[in-house]
Amino acid sequence: MSELAGRTALVTGAAGPMGAAAARALADAGCRVVLVDLPSRLEAAALEIEGALPIAADLMADGAAESIAAQAAAVHGPIDVLVNNAGVLSNAKSQETDEAEWRRVLGINLDAAFFLARALIPSMKQRRWGRIINTSSLAAKTGGLTAGTAYAVSKGALSSLTFSLARELAAHGITVNAIAPAYVRTPMVTEGLSAEQRRQLLATIPVGRFCEPEEFGHVVRFLAAPLAGFITGEVIDLNGGLLMD
Repeated sequence: MSELAGRTALVTGAAGPMGAAAARALADAGCRVVLVDLPSRLEAAALEIEGALPIAADLMADGAAESIAAQAAAVHGPIDVLVNNAGVLSNAKSQETDEAEWRRVLGINLDAAFFLARALIPSMKQRRWGRIINTSSLAAKTGGLTAGTAYAVSKGALSSLTFSLARELAAHGITVNAIAPAYVRTPMVTEGLSAEQRRQLLATIPVGRFCEPEEFGHVVRFLAAPLAGFITGEVIDLNGGLLMD
């Protein structure tokens, strides 16, 4: 039997390469999967996973977290595994970051993760079992090699949120961890960076390649598994040796 059979997982940013890979990994582990994203690509993503429940939502809308939790519970029951993967990239440094950009990046990358976790924690506490997995970034530790100020700050704050929730929830059977990828092969890399930037980056990554989305999904499945229950408050680096600490 798969290690997560009977559990329900909710993945945000589920239509993108990383979210889709995480959702597939959790489905392969036996989870019922709820996919949350903007509507444009969500239906296609749901078709890839048998029985997946798509929920189209704007995570920055008022009451979005509570609405998502209610819709998921109505079909699959309470959520056991939350993967806060939705995110937006901004390469703007401080002087090019206006107020709207700052609020947009922090709103999606940090606020949405907090409010969705807050909405799901009570039911996890009742069952004394839960997994919260946040997608942080190498930028949280480096200040952003190519990423901008708002993005680096949002991911650093998301790592701090991980620590805070892990401390708060450990006694309730709930683990909270984060994954800090660097340069996953997604449109953020293939389209957001120039060919010269990609060439320069590859020269600095010891393993000599970019991360594949499926490798991210594998770490999500590992952290969600019952046997990962003694790991909490960790940020797992997934960067090919680009930063070692």
